[in-house]
Parts: sequence; C-alpha cells; structure tokens
Amino acid sequence: MPAYKRILLKLSGEALMGDDAFGINRATIVRMVEEIAEVTRMGVQVAVVIGGGNIFRGVAGGSVGMDRATADYMGMLATVMNALALGDTMDKAGLVARVMSAIGIERVVEPYVRPKALQYLEEGKVVVFAAGTGNPFFTTDTAAALRGAEIGAEIVLKATKVDGVYSADPKKYPQATRYTSISFDEVIGKNLEVMDATAFALCRDQKLPIKIFSIFKLGALKRVVMGEDEGTLVHV
Repeated sequence: MPAYKRILLKLSGEALMGDDAFGINRATIVRMVEEIAEVTRMGVQVAVVIGGGNIFRGVAGGSVGMDRATADYMGMLATVMNALALGDTMDKAGLVARVMSAIGIERVVEPYVRPKALQYLEEGKVVVFAAGTGNPFFTTDTAAALRGAEIGAEIVLKATKVDGVYSADPKKYPQATRYTSISFDEVIGKNLEVMDATAFALCRDQKLPIKIFSIFKLGALKRVVMGEDEGTLVHV
C-alpha cells in the first residue's frame, strides 16, 4: 500500500539534462516519466512542479547585468517549455497529463485554476504546474511548497542529485551521514540546506513534510511513495 494518496513532486530543470550540458535529454525524461507512471498506476495522485535551469538560469542572468525581474520571467517561460516536454512524454507513455501555467499563455497551455487542478488529480491525471508562482523573486521551490499546500498534497517530494540531507557535504566529507528523518527546527539549528528559505518556511507553517531524495536512483520514487527508507524526511 502506498504511504501517500496525493504527492507534489518538485523536479529541477537540471534533472532533465542527464549528462548533457543543457536542454532536455530524451532518455532521461523518458526514464523519469516511467517512474512517475509506476506510482500513478498504484493509485497515487501526482502533481509536478518543474524548474527551468536547464534552459535559462534567472539568477545568473541577473548577475551579468540583466534586470532580475526580467530574468525571472524568462526563467518562468523556460519552465513552460520543460512542462510541455514532460506532458508530451507522459502522454506518449500512456498517462493523461495536464499542463497548467501560472502566467497566461492560453494558446499554449491552460491557466492554473485550483478547482480544475483538483478535479484533474481526482480523475487520475498527472498535473504539471509551469511558470513557478507567476511572480519574479520566487523560486520554483516556493512554487512547489505553494502548490503542494493548495492542492492538499500530503508531502512535497524534492527530487535532487543527492539521495538525502547529510550532516555535511558528502563530496567533501566522505564520513558525512545521511539523516533518515529530521525536524524543521533541527534543519534550521544545524544550518542545513534543504530548499529555498521561503519554500521551507511555507512548508513548516503548513505542516507539510518534505522528502529529499535522488531522482537518479532507479526506483527511488516508488520506494519513497511506499514509505521505505529512501532519502530524508523533513517533518514538524
């Protein structure tokens, strides 16, 4: 039996690159969709928030003289491109996907409307949220926390390159240990990096747990959904 009925999966844009320098690696996106399909077949309702770093990195653009708000809007459009690719790959894999954008581009994707998103989830469709929160200065981590709270997700699953939260950087310190479970207060007290501070605060306030795990580990998403010891659970 799955441990969760409804999840919010946060995927970084960089996760779609695979071993490529930028863009979308076809084999990587197909494998990710296969993992998502596996948990939806178990009856789990899945919503996805996707980043845009593989196409455009907003903060980097701002740092070389571009207006930050303009750079962030460009980043939002990059997430729409990723969401379209994700939705298309899902449809080809036999899933029914609906892409919803926080900024209005109705000829390309439908606008985000909360009751409609909830209806899609109840119908077993995978909902892909694009364009972050629709506002500059907010990350897609914050969009994941916000959408997770709005749709009543039981948990936010943050898929990363590392398989959890460690006591120190495991690349620099091989002796670093992975936390199986840690509280929001402990994360703050130990000054550990879990996600963007605004997103983290929102999850803590809404008592919405976060699971950090590696999307590059085969079968990891299913193990997380089944409640097995995979990644790190951040809880109240």
